[in-house]
Amino acid sequence: MQVSEAWLRELVNPPVATAELVAQLTMAGLEVDAVTPVAAEFSGVVVGEVLSTIQHPNADKLRVCQVNVGQAEPLQIVCGASNVRPGLKIPAALIGAILPGDFKIKESKLRGELSFGMLCSEKELGLAVSSEGLMELPADAPVGADIRDYLALNDNVIELGLTPNRADCLSVEGVAREMAVLNNLPFQATAFATVEPQHTETLEVKVEAAEACPVYLGRLIKNINPAAVTPLWMQERLRRCGIRSLSPVVDVTNYVLIELGQPLHAFDADKLSAPIVVRRSRAGESLALLNDQTIELDGDALVIADQKQALALAGVMGGKDSAVFGETRDIFLECAFFMPIDVAGKARQFGLHTDSSHRFERGVDFNLQRRAIERATQLILQIAGGSPGPVQEVISTAELPARMPVKLRSQRITKVLGIQFGDDEVHALFEGLGMQVQVVENGWEITPPGFRFDIAIEEDLLEEIGRIYGYNNLPSSSLLMRSELGKAPEAQLPLARLQDCLVDRGYQEAITYSFVDEAMQNAVAPGEEFIRIQNPISSELAVMRTTLWCGLLNAALYNINRQQSRVRLFEAGLRFFYQDGQIQQRKMLSGLALGTVNPEQWGEKARKLDFFDVKADIEALFDLAGVCADFVAYQHPALHPGQTAQIKNQRGEVIGLLGMLHPTLEKQLGFDSPVFLFELEQDAVLERNVPKFSTLSKYPSVRRDLALLVDEAVSAAAITSVIEECMETAIREISIFDVYRGPGVAEGYKSVALALLLQDFTQTLTDTEIDAIFRKVLDTLAAKLNAKLRE
Repeated sequence: MQVSEAWLRELVNPPVATAELVAQLTMAGLEVDAVTPVAAEFSGVVVGEVLSTIQHPNADKLRVCQVNVGQAEPLQIVCGASNVRPGLKIPAALIGAILPGDFKIKESKLRGELSFGMLCSEKELGLAVSSEGLMELPADAPVGADIRDYLALNDNVIELGLTPNRADCLSVEGVAREMAVLNNLPFQATAFATVEPQHTETLEVKVEAAEACPVYLGRLIKNINPAAVTPLWMQERLRRCGIRSLSPVVDVTNYVLIELGQPLHAFDADKLSAPIVVRRSRAGESLALLNDQTIELDGDALVIADQKQALALAGVMGGKDSAVFGETRDIFLECAFFMPIDVAGKARQFGLHTDSSHRFERGVDFNLQRRAIERATQLILQIAGGSPGPVQEVISTAELPARMPVKLRSQRITKVLGIQFGDDEVHALFEGLGMQVQVVENGWEITPPGFRFDIAIEEDLLEEIGRIYGYNNLPSSSLLMRSELGKAPEAQLPLARLQDCLVDRGYQEAITYSFVDEAMQNAVAPGEEFIRIQNPISSELAVMRTTLWCGLLNAALYNINRQQSRVRLFEAGLRFFYQDGQIQQRKMLSGLALGTVNPEQWGEKARKLDFFDVKADIEALFDLAGVCADFVAYQHPALHPGQTAQIKNQRGEVIGLLGMLHPTLEKQLGFDSPVFLFELEQDAVLERNVPKFSTLSKYPSVRRDLALLVDEAVSAAAITSVIEECMETAIREISIFDVYRGPGVAEGYKSVALALLLQDFTQTLTDTEIDAIFRKVLDTLAAKLNAKLRE
């Protein structure tokens, strides 16, 4: 919601500056999202009156004007605006004035005619984004008055981000009430005199859905002036609240909406067929709305209708067929209270959101309708004249929301907020918020007003005390329990995250003994020195494991012997070894996989697991930590000589091992399908590389593919490594997407297809630059790997 600070200060003017006022509102729960001046900075602009105009002798579109600016003599000002004319009052910038954008007004000569100032439009004063012609001021504007003072431009727009429970502050009066309480100032809602009827004509009103509309008021106002213009002061106040001026009647309803928080609607009385009925819509009934949208109603929507058709979607938007237009002379002004439960969701159901629905679905004061219709009538008569009739009232008292008193115990204030609040302070605070206070035993009974739908339990009252007293002013006390929060450094990845990743990829966690059989230990890690237990529980638990594979292999065999042909296991635990004669232990993360890649299914053919499937699982773990690792061919006595890799980090340190169980050991242990094993050092994987932002290039990338003929022994890593050694910063990505062996490729060679992604941060790469990069890459590959470009 947007509201003018000057308008607020007309109701309540606390002795605090804007910054402090904004801080008060925010700390009281009415969060201020922005504070914006209503006009740009300018000076030296006054109200001027055009006395005469003559055609410029040397320019068809310019006129030489004599302008009264309150000085002894009129000023000659050359103007090209289409609406300049004698008698017009406009903003006039004098010599020395400074307009928005630091534009200084000087004496000038336009096509040979002297100009001693400038006549201004709203755009030139920073009051509008665009404008057509000069800004026209009312005829009673005082000539020579500073335009900033006349239009009250030394003002700010305060934008409030209200929570749904504070519908009471969706009005100037509501926010002013809060300001008064926060500054211990009295607040009295503005009283509006009852408008005496000048005729007895009425339109009959029937309310068939009293449970949804317990209050409905209507008044017939006849013979308004269709040529009336909304006064500038009202246009300005509406503009500062984010509402565009349309016509006097519509502007008045919007003004009362902002001022009091009560939506109203005006119908063209000549388009109505009495009686007016508040009812549920009929299934299949249609309604053309003011925004030119036609909606199909169901049997649940609440509408305002006459004997012919639905006229308006209650609490949301009026209908186009009964709208007030430029020639309207008789209007029917309605003001109602709709139950929030009946309006909530209706606007969204039809893709709408209006100021009315925003308020009704949050709750409008059900005691406000008489004040609002009298205020709107008063303003309409003041601006457009007319003859008001009596107010038609249909009120179902039994259907009105009940305002039940809420008990507030004095000891709860002390216990929850830590402050002592006396009887006088409670009365002052809650009565200032519009509530009724009655003293009872051990506390007070407080009855919320009709505009506070959010007060229902004792905690709501405690919250009111806390926010008005000031959260910063509440005493602070330390908790009895003193504990230090554990550190969670961003550079350390939790082990549980890796475990979850493996579970997501089909693995199950195993927990095995740290003691293993000596024969199994020798088979899996031949030649490694192990720690022997002096008093083992049994011969099968005689030594400490140097690798977690021992337990995982036993667990896999146990599952296979029980008809489980597809096994995925992992374990996080310790391995034990000698180092420099001392017993050491190290945290490891190991895994085992065998069987098919996926469980049996209809959508994909069964495929045996291979080396690269398990490698992908390991790379998924590295991706979590941001670890860059290389898989280097390796020989291990327990693993297949052609399917084993040592895993190294960027520093060249060995952090793990991956491979297929040696065929001989596979048969020896009793497996009937290949078994893949991996083991990683936990600390190396958990040492996370914290992501850092890299600048994004705004220039397009280029992809170039090439096919290389290389020796069969050349690895993919060697190819990418050589390309990286070229130190070409434009190469952003290297990917291998195909390897071919067969006809057209000599025996002992293979064809490797690569894609290079090129992108520069300073320019769009040209073909010449791209070709130069490719020549350098090919020359380097040829020199170091004897690679050739496949034709």
